[in-house]
Amino acid sequence: MVGLIAFFVMLLVGFTVLVLLLGIRIINEYEAGVLLQLGIYRGNRTAGLTFVIPLIQRMIKVDQRTVTMDVPPQDVITRDNVSVKVNAVVYFRVMEPEKAVLQVVDYYYSTSQLAQTTLRSVCGEAELDDLLSKREAFNHRIQTILDQQTDAWGIKVSMVEVKHIDLPQEMQRAMAKQAEAERERRSKIIKAEGEFQASAKLTEAAQVMSQNSMTLQLRYLETLRDIAVDHNSTIVFPLPLELLKAFEGMVEKK
Repeated sequence: MVGLIAFFVMLLVGFTVLVLLLGIRIINEYEAGVLLQLGIYRGNRTAGLTFVIPLIQRMIKVDQRTVTMDVPPQDVITRDNVSVKVNAVVYFRVMEPEKAVLQVVDYYYSTSQLAQTTLRSVCGEAELDDLLSKREAFNHRIQTILDQQTDAWGIKVSMVEVKHIDLPQEMQRAMAKQAEAERERRSKIIKAEGEFQASAKLTEAAQVMSQNSMTLQLRYLETLRDIAVDHNSTIVFPLPLELLKAFEGMVEKK
């Protein structure tokens, strides 16, 4: 009889230890535990050591760190009928773990599919030039739409970045020609502006020299000196009579 009682005691102790071992859960700092009791939501468990009743309670861990999700390239036809491939990256995190478990089957897969359809929809409403030049505005618009749609799942979409827009080869060649033509146009405008400014300065200099004949003669002599230095050759120039008259006036003054 004593042996039977000891056996039952040992059996009870072993069962208790087994229940304790099966019921112990460790939740990391970046996780939250959603507790279900007989299929009914009974609250969340925070980081640390916790215990669930085996066969009665079940705890689902949800990672609350920021998730970086790559959106695969999507075929998009823009409003001006240009076919492009667009891919993006989405940053989100679970803010309400109970909604991520109870309101959607797989929140990661659902967010991924929603991001793909939203990317195609938003980019398809825009023209190619706007898509290339106003990327920040499209990032913000996609982020806003995703954040509103995933709010019911307890998810916060913090940022969306369009990574790459793949254009057809013929469109790339056309844009390269357009960019080259634009650079050539700007170069011609800058050159014309430079010539205009130079001509204005020359006009001002000519007006100053015309008021003083001595200044004009000195400029003439300076030009002769520059030519003699730059070219190692003999150059014959007619000597203006005005220059001789200027020197005669200088001698007479002395």
